[in-house]
Amino acid sequence: MALYSEKVMDHFRNPRNVGIIEDADGVGEVGNPVCGDIMKIYLKINENQVIEDVKFETFGCGSAIASSSMATEMIKGQSVTEALTLTNKAVTEALDGLPPHKLHCSVLAEEAIKTAVKDYYDKNGISYDPAEFPAEHECEHCMEH
Repeated sequence: MALYSEKVMDHFRNPRNVGIIEDADGVGEVGNPVCGDIMKIYLKINENQVIEDVKFETFGCGSAIASSSMATEMIKGQSVTEALTLTNKAVTEALDGLPPHKLHCSVLAEEAIKTAVKDYYDKNGISYDPAEFPAEHECEHCMEH
C-alpha cells in the first residue's frame, strides 16, 4: 500500500488556491517552526458572510500542503459559520486518508481556517464564543521536536 493516497499526491503536486489575498478580510497563521509546518490562510468574505475567495501559504511537508489545498477547496463558497464546522477529520477523509504521523497537518488546516475567521470577527467587531476557536497550536507531533 502506498504511503499517500492519489488525492494527497494530486493536491501536493497541483495545490489549489496558493497565494496571498492582499486585502484579506481575515488572516490566520498557525504552526510550529520547531516541527516545520506553518500555514497561513487568507479569506475574502462578502457582505453575506460567504467566503468568496481563499488562499494559502504553507511551509511544510507534502501532507501539510495537501491539507491546506483540500481545506481551502472545501470552504470556498461556504458561509463563515459553515467554514467553522470544518474538521481535521473531514479534511483527512477528503484526502482519502493521511499516515498517522501526518494527521497533525489536517489539524493545522482546521486551526488556520478558524484563526482566519476569528481575525475576521475581531476586525469587524462580531461577537463570538472564544471556545469555538483553537488555543495556541500544541500537537503532540510538534512537541516531540
